[in-house]
Amino acid sequence: MDTGIGATLREARNRRKVALSEVEAAIKIRVRYLQAIENEDWDALPGGAYTRGFIRTYALYLGLDGERLAEDYRRATAPPGGERVPKRIEPVPTGARGPRPRPSGRLLVAAVCLLLVALAIGIALAGGDGGSSSSSPAPSVKDEAKPGKRKQAGTAPASRPGVAIRLAATAEVWVCLLDASEEALVDGQILATGEEAGPFRSGGFELALGNGSVEMFVEGKAAEVAESSSPVGYAIDGSGRVSALEEGERPSCE
Repeated sequence: MDTGIGATLREARNRRKVALSEVEAAIKIRVRYLQAIENEDWDALPGGAYTRGFIRTYALYLGLDGERLAEDYRRATAPPGGERVPKRIEPVPTGARGPRPRPSGRLLVAAVCLLLVALAIGIALAGGDGGSSSSSPAPSVKDEAKPGKRKQAGTAPASRPGVAIRLAATAEVWVCLLDASEEALVDGQILATGEEAGPFRSGGFELALGNGSVEMFVEGKAAEVAESSSPVGYAIDGSGRVSALEEGERPSCE
C-alpha cells in the first residue's frame, strides 16, 4: 500500500544528507524501523500507536508535519470500523477522569472519618461546657473521647491507597500509561525532552514506551528503565514492584 509517507520522509532525509544511522542516534528509533517506514513495510513495524509515534517523531526530526503524516498512516491502515485517534492533551491527574473501582470506598472512609471527628469535637465541647459542675460526668466522657480522636487521625492516610508514579523524558519518547482500571493517563503521546507526566496514583499501572528515554519514579524513588532505542514496557503493582512486559503484553492506547 503506497501512501507516499515513506517517499516523503526519504526525500526529506536525502535533502538534508543524513544517514539512517545518524537519525537512529538522534531520535532513538532503530534503523530497521526507519527503513521499514521509508519502504512502507508496515508489517515490519509494531503497528497502531507505536508506528504513528515513530512516523511523527521521524517527521519532526526532518522538519516535516509529523501530525499530518501520522494521520495519513492511520487513515491508510485503519480497520473498517475505524480507529480512535489519540487526543493531543496534557496528562491529567486520575481524579479528573471517569469513575474508578476505588473512589466509592475512599469517599466512604473519608465520610466516616469526618463523622467520627465531628462527633469527638462535639463530645469535647460538651465536656468543656459542663466543667464548672463537679457532679457532671462530662469530664470522664471527654477523657474517653481523646484516644478515639487520636486513633481516627492516625488512620487517615489509609484513604489514599495505591502507588504513585511520575515520568520524566530524557529525550523525545512515545508514552502509553494505563491505571489499574485500564484508563489511559497518558494516551499514546509524545513527551518532549525534559517534559514530565504525573505524578499519578492508582492500584497499579501498565506502561509502554517507544524507547527507553524516560526516568520513572515510583513512590518518589527512581526505578530502572532499560536503555533501548526500541519499544519497552513495564507493569507496576500496588506495592510498587516493577516488572518488564513482553511485546504482546504491553498496552497500546488504541
